[in-house]
Amino acid sequence: MFTGLIEEIGEIKSIEKAAKSARITIKSQRVLKDIKLGDSICTNGVCLTVTEFTSNTFSVDVMAETVRSSNLGKLKPGSKVNLERALRLSDRLGGHIVSGHIDGIGTIVDLEREENATWVSVETTKNILRYIVHKGSITIDGISLTVAYVDDNIFKVSIIPHTKDETTLVIKKIGDKVNLESDMMAKYVEKLLKYDESVEEKKPMGMDFLKENGFA
Repeated sequence: MFTGLIEEIGEIKSIEKAAKSARITIKSQRVLKDIKLGDSICTNGVCLTVTEFTSNTFSVDVMAETVRSSNLGKLKPGSKVNLERALRLSDRLGGHIVSGHIDGIGTIVDLEREENATWVSVETTKNILRYIVHKGSITIDGISLTVAYVDDNIFKVSIIPHTKDETTLVIKKIGDKVNLESDMMAKYVEKLLKYDESVEEKKPMGMDFLKENGFA
């Protein structure tokens, strides 16, 4: 689990691409503190497992499904990425609960300054927009943000100077792809509401069951 509060901006050192998957090595400093093999680091919103590390880099293996469903496949050496280590139980939950399992990709369609803030408009699919609500939480490239506007095609967030300085979001350009993770609570509620309560309770396999079904 993560919070969506970015600890550091990392830089892609190298990418070894296979036919569908990839191995990525990332330059960083802060997230390497107390690192161990197998630790999880949220990279542009995607939960990845550390398979190797040095004093200033760590490497991760990205499977084909993750490449297909995220913007990691579009990275290249020199690209900047948002990084966050997994949440400790003793930490403050300053953002919101983030799983690192993204729902899909959005496209930045507008960037607009308003005094000290920057409005970012993101277009995405209806399957993702259904979980996005005004004043609710959304994760963009691993950043916990509050939805300031949403309609049937786009949603908008407003970025304060601190978020601008500490993340990669406003160095993006119109047309760039971003990873999106909706608030997981909405998905749990939807699942519960769809649950079919008419499903019969399973009966124990006793003599009555065997007689009813012609076995005794």
